Amino acid sequence: MQAPLVVGVDGSESSLQAVDWAADEAARHAIPLRLVYASLWERYEGAVPSGGLDRPAARILAENIVGAAAQRALVVAPGLTVSTDVLAEDAAGALLGEGTSAAAVVVGSRGRGQLASLLLGSVSLVVAARSACPVVVVRGDDIALASRHERVLLGVGGKDVEAPAVRFAFREAAARGCALSALSAWRDPLPRPAEHPLITGDPAHSAEARAIRLLDRALEGPAREYPDVPVSRATPEGAASTVLVERSAAADLLVVGARRGGSPVGLQLGRVAHRALHHAACPVVVVPCRDT
Repeated sequence: MQAPLVVGVDGSESSLQAVDWAADEAARHAIPLRLVYASLWERYEGAVPSGGLDRPAARILAENIVGAAAQRALVVAPGLTVSTDVLAEDAAGALLGEGTSAAAVVVGSRGRGQLASLLLGSVSLVVAARSACPVVVVRGDDIALASRHERVLLGVGGKDVEAPAVRFAFREAAARGCALSALSAWRDPLPRPAEHPLITGDPAHSAEARAIRLLDRALEGPAREYPDVPVSRATPEGAASTVLVERSAAADLLVVGARRGGSPVGLQLGRVAHRALHHAACPVVVVPCRDT
């Protein structure tokens, strides 16, 4: 059985935007779509009676929300296999649980009740920072959401050789039939001693040269696996988080990795992924990688 693409649904405009994006994505990869509404309504309304004849109003509302979302997904992608579920759990915990058997989890950038001033909802942040599977936070303008840039943007960091994020980006570009832009940013360390290679004229050990070698090593294997994906490479100077956010304006999807330690608690999300989730101009995928 194929792992589904799971979408967190709560009836907000942001979550419906996530449903639309996920329906396209599930159809693109020919995988099922699973829509999940999670809420602790039982804490406030009591447990559902046996027989379910007197269901809590909140549960009825939840069922209506996922039902409408399923219909919406089928309008976007007719013929898609869609399932729904309503879970009496906190939203973040439920989606983290769903992520253990999902191809990816998709969430909107804000949920119901979030202050307009917040850049990213708390549930989306927790799920992206702790999930065992890739998490997509759907955000950006209409051009990016409709995949009209025809470009996937990949950020490659110092530990991303043979990282899942790199293969995810190639696989996504192949499924979309679009180009992949891979980027590894570098910064010149300061202050530099007099014998520093940049001063003595040896470019082989410069920060830029190291970024070029890193990018070559990270892309080598996946590029052979996906020979039809057009790949452009860039090693700009600057903070990776800033450069990726700027260049996300010309991308349909930004793919970044996140290191996961052994602790099951806390937010395990690097600076680059954190900034991208809050400020990118297109949907962002955070692909976890376990530290060994």
